[in-house]
Amino acid sequence: MKKKQQHGGGDCPAPRPPATAAAAGGGPGQGGGWKRRRPLSLLPFLSLRDYGFCMAALLLFCLGSLFYQLNGGPPHFLLDLRRYLGNSTYLDDHGPPPQKVLPFPSQVVYNRVGKCGSRTVVLLLRILSEKHGFNLVTSDIHNKTRLTKNEQMELIKNISTAEQPYLFTRHVHFLNFSRFGGDQPVYINIIRDPVNRFLSNYFFRRFGDWRGEQNHMIRTPSMRQEERYLDINVCILENYPECSNPRLFYIIPYFCGQHPRCREPGEWALERAKLNVNENFLLVGILEELEDVLLLLERFLPHYFKDVLSIYKNPEHRKLGNLTVTVKKTVPSPEAIQILYQRMRYEYEFYYYVKEQFHLLKRKFGLKSHIRKPRPRPEFFIPSPLETEEPIDDEEEDDEKWLEDIYKRNKSSLHNTAALTTGNVNYGQ
Repeated sequence: MKKKQQHGGGDCPAPRPPATAAAAGGGPGQGGGWKRRRPLSLLPFLSLRDYGFCMAALLLFCLGSLFYQLNGGPPHFLLDLRRYLGNSTYLDDHGPPPQKVLPFPSQVVYNRVGKCGSRTVVLLLRILSEKHGFNLVTSDIHNKTRLTKNEQMELIKNISTAEQPYLFTRHVHFLNFSRFGGDQPVYINIIRDPVNRFLSNYFFRRFGDWRGEQNHMIRTPSMRQEERYLDINVCILENYPECSNPRLFYIIPYFCGQHPRCREPGEWALERAKLNVNENFLLVGILEELEDVLLLLERFLPHYFKDVLSIYKNPEHRKLGNLTVTVKKTVPSPEAIQILYQRMRYEYEFYYYVKEQFHLLKRKFGLKSHIRKPRPRPEFFIPSPLETEEPIDDEEEDDEKWLEDIYKRNKSSLHNTAALTTGNVNYGQ
């Protein structure tokens, strides 16, 4: 019976050994049962679907990184992280340079009027450009105030491409940048009493200033002796060209502009100059109140003129300023002065208009005028507008070379004062 159970029933398969026995047995050929093991995986806890999802996300990240490098700089959060952690050599070597934060305005033009304190202000600007790091742009051309259309375009192009923030200065009549497609800069300027300006220029051309005994010879070497020592009263009363129009019509063209009519004494040039003062000039100051002018410039343009008043009042700077005072200046007779008033009628109309605007601005900022009682306005004989020839520009010869020499000679003494700290100065062309 037992034997039948072991060998009978050929149609029935033999029973499997218990799982425990198979597990306890060896591999193939070892007598026991064996089980195929699952292959090892890098991600043993993820299914194939999860693994495919991770690979797709990685691919999208790589594509995004590629587009990021091709189309722009680092995202804001990376920049914030850089600022938090410090400088990043990778961004310094591969990222776009950070944008320079420019002051407003970053483009300033000082088209300085001759014999209106311009040498004093330019010397201050040289010191301030070192102290505050703005680009002081000057020109190699000093005695050409009226430009052709092509010359205007070329100058505007050169100014507009200068590194910002810049302050450009030159003796030149007002330039309309927007006319030639440029960004209109902010203008500043300083004027003075027209007769005083004329007298300062008249004697400066002949005898120079305290910078040197032979300075006037260098400036006007072709001037004949009889012209150099010509009495100012004779020049005015006998209507010499230097003492009559168009040479006396000098200040208004700096504000009127480059139009030919701006050089003709008359209402058209006067009104256009007033319009440009209102629309394009941040400040037109009065030389007789220079300290208030500097104070307002410091408030309006602190990136350029911060601490300018303390520098101006510094004793070392005062010594330099005294060298620019015109020598051998005399006062004409009352009769000659009245004739000048008549010939400079439009100049005085403009001067008093600017002066009123300047005093209004001072009152808005709470500044009081500590000056003597002004002279009464002269009564003018109103001449008809004149068609005039081109005036000579000898008086507009610039002092850039002297300013640079005197600046270098006295730089060490200026730097000894607490008011002066210096950086790098840029002199544009």
